[in-house]
Amino acid sequence: MMRTANPALNANTFTVSYEDNAMTINGTVNKTGILLILAVMGATWTWHLFSIAANYYPWTIAGAIGGFITAIITIFKKNVAMISAPIYALLEGLFLGGISAALNARFPGIVIQAVGLTFGTLACLLLAYRSGIIRATENFKLGVVAATGGIALLYLVSIVLGFFNIQIPMIHGSGPIGIGFSLFVVVIAALNLVLDFDFIEQGAETGAPKYMEWYAAFGLMITLVWLYLEILRLLSKLNSRR
Repeated sequence: MMRTANPALNANTFTVSYEDNAMTINGTVNKTGILLILAVMGATWTWHLFSIAANYYPWTIAGAIGGFITAIITIFKKNVAMISAPIYALLEGLFLGGISAALNARFPGIVIQAVGLTFGTLACLLLAYRSGIIRATENFKLGVVAATGGIALLYLVSIVLGFFNIQIPMIHGSGPIGIGFSLFVVVIAALNLVLDFDFIEQGAETGAPKYMEWYAAFGLMITLVWLYLEILRLLSKLNSRR
């Protein structure tokens, strides 16, 4: 049984086998590349607004909210991924560009480091997965899914408490516990890539329909966005200690 912590990729995603015009790994890679380009385009716009001291905040918020709504639609209507996945990438780009520009102004060079670490992690884990060093066994999947669920629950509780001006102590700070927590989350986010690789590979093997290439690329983008944000958070904590 396929198991993944990514809400966009679950065990019910690939349920029909198609012999003709089926999903392929290369096709998914190409679609992922397109989504990354669109995300960069969106990020460039809000970064530009920040650089000229224009009001980038509404675009950033719109990107965050719009990206979330588009992601939910895509998860429940997989067959529209060819349209919704590119929209999601553009909107997430707007959000990431605004956040990244603001943090880079505070900690110069942090964005280049975060981008490098994100894609470096992606490359290393893909190599480890393809070479068999890391295997997506059922126990491995169960552990990653459980840890991801725990993190999601903790973040949800933190958001709810934030409405009442209550913060969970230490985990959001730049102390040893806060840094350790962020490092743990980065590791779990990175391990979700392994689950996504396995899921995409199995989808191609079962002959899922061609539009699932867009959906699988969308699912991988969700993990990459999460990984990038967590690395950015970790680096900002480390830099704030200097």
